[in-house]
Amino acid sequence: MKQPESVQVIKQRRDTALAKLVSGVPYLNWLGIVFERKGDELTATLPFAETLIGNPMLPAIHGGATAAFLEGTAAIQLAWSMLWEEIESKRIDPEALTPETLPRMPKTIDITVDYLRTGLPRDAYARARVVRSGRRYASVQVEAWQDNRDKPFAAATGHFLMPARDE
Repeated sequence: MKQPESVQVIKQRRDTALAKLVSGVPYLNWLGIVFERKGDELTATLPFAETLIGNPMLPAIHGGATAAFLEGTAAIQLAWSMLWEEIESKRIDPEALTPETLPRMPKTIDITVDYLRTGLPRDAYARARVVRSGRRYASVQVEAWQDNRDKPFAAATGHFLMPARDE
């Protein structure tokens, strides 16, 4: 009888797949955005850096950095949800993933960002929720907060073109 895999082996496999997925998006790496996984839920962190300040008089995180953070979080959550299915069904071995064999990323059709309050000079966090994901199109909502998850400083809704499954 075959022994079941240990929880640590399963977690390591999932974390390896997530790290490879995120490393495939250079702009997220340049901004310093990291992702923490709990099951299939991801939390993105944008570590504070002086280079993120758009208005030094406030100081406030630049709106472009905020929008990039939200869009990147939405895209990674969507790509992760697709990759998660492939890993769980054992159609993809996370250890064998390379930049060439990673599933293609969804492409942004449009994104609408709501700036709800000033992004303060501190770390920011975000979580995205896939509202709809079909063969060709997906819709994702994302919220970013800093000190209190119940008080987001920005939110967005994005629409994405899904990659063909046979690519």
